[in-house]
Amino acid sequence: LVERTKQPVRQALKDAGLSQSDIDEVILVGGSTRIPAVVEAVRKETGKEPNKSVNPDEVVAMGAAIQGGVISGDVKDIVLLDVTPLSLGIETMGGVFTKLIDRNTTIPTSKSQVFSTAADNQPAVDVHVLQGERQMAADNKTLGRFQLTDIPPAPRGIPQIEVTFDIDKNGIVNVSAKDLGTGKEQTITIKSSSGLTDEEIDRMVKDAEANAEADKKRREEADLRNEVDQLVFQTDKVLADLKDKVSEEEVKKAEAARDELKAAIEANDLDQMKAKRDALNEIVQNLTVKLYEQAAAQAQAAQGDGQAQADTNAAGDDVVDAEFEEID
Repeated sequence: LVERTKQPVRQALKDAGLSQSDIDEVILVGGSTRIPAVVEAVRKETGKEPNKSVNPDEVVAMGAAIQGGVISGDVKDIVLLDVTPLSLGIETMGGVFTKLIDRNTTIPTSKSQVFSTAADNQPAVDVHVLQGERQMAADNKTLGRFQLTDIPPAPRGIPQIEVTFDIDKNGIVNVSAKDLGTGKEQTITIKSSSGLTDEEIDRMVKDAEANAEADKKRREEADLRNEVDQLVFQTDKVLADLKDKVSEEEVKKAEAARDELKAAIEANDLDQMKAKRDALNEIVQNLTVKLYEQAAAQAQAAQGDGQAQADTNAAGDDVVDAEFEEID
């Protein structure tokens, strides 16, 4: 029991980003906190003598009464801040859980982030709203799903979809997805953003801690797949833009490197993906540098032609017409 008391204290300090020196008061809650060994353990963990001015059997009821007074408007000189018990976010490409609002964020709060499509001419996006602390979407709790449709045809990465999470003081979550190009918007309201007991929340946090290393590896693998997929797409785009501006040999070299990366993706060989990614990145960067050098040279040549014309005009300006009269 005493050992189990220590971990929540450490976790609370960690979540709040505080140290022992930041603590003003320690209030104990519940009859078991009268046990001397528990009091001593808390004293050592916090560096503070627990405040015994409030009956530990009554402290929760007192807090609830104060909260009721604040909500009703009878109590005006106290501000009570609630927090999100778990992180909130959406599923993104590769099954990744992308957090928009972190755990223990004070509410009310609002956060927006812009995403895009994963395929050319994608007509809709599915917004999968999740709650939890794991890196991958499948390991977290689903709060809701909705779809934003009628996205105009466009290459992948072009549409701008702004996802906004808004949590009010009652913990009600409104999630919206808006196409910034058309202004079309879709929204979902989640009235119970948690619906979990304290024990379930604690279990989810501990699961995330216990699986941190494995989750980190899975997330890195998903991020790598997303990165190389995007690189293949960018390479095709660069080659289309540069095909008539660089040598055929350079184009074939880039195409070969791209095909080798695609083969590594199909084989699901992570080591080869990294190696082929780096090789293709170098080739594409060199091609891009050449493009900029050509553009700079053309601009400089145009500037030189303009200067030559200006000099010619200036020379002509030295000739002045004048009237004269002959005198005998």
